[in-house]
Amino acid sequence: MKPILKIDNLRKIYHTPKEEILALDNFSYTLQEGEFVSIVGPSGCGKSTILSILSDLMKPSDGTIELQEGKKIGYMLQQDCLFDFRTILDNCLLGLEIKKELTEENKAYVIHLLETYGLKDFMYHYPENLSGGMRQRVV
Repeated sequence: MKPILKIDNLRKIYHTPKEEILALDNFSYTLQEGEFVSIVGPSGCGKSTILSILSDLMKPSDGTIELQEGKKIGYMLQQDCLFDFRTILDNCLLGLEIKKELTEENKAYVIHLLETYGLKDFMYHYPENLSGGMRQRVV
């Protein structure tokens, strides 16, 4: 059976004006259909770096990633990135706006998702009016 995800020799070096910081070195993993995976480790060991690379938020310094066609990877950041000056609905629509894919149908689907996650009554509120858990559900 072909794996859903194959990571081979992933490496990430962060560059600062004064030094290079090796965050990941020779990280490899294969994920099969039906597996449930947790990434655990001490602060600074590279967990968020791995997820950011897999989600295409940053590029690796070296290595390969093969993701089964039609699959996507995303993860929830520890700190939400909601814009305080946008309503919850507007925050949720931002990605569609940026990609120029905002349609009435997509907007209706986003509103449906807000209802599904218990946030429909808050869609015209601003992030400051939500609890931490509610803000996480928005993201």
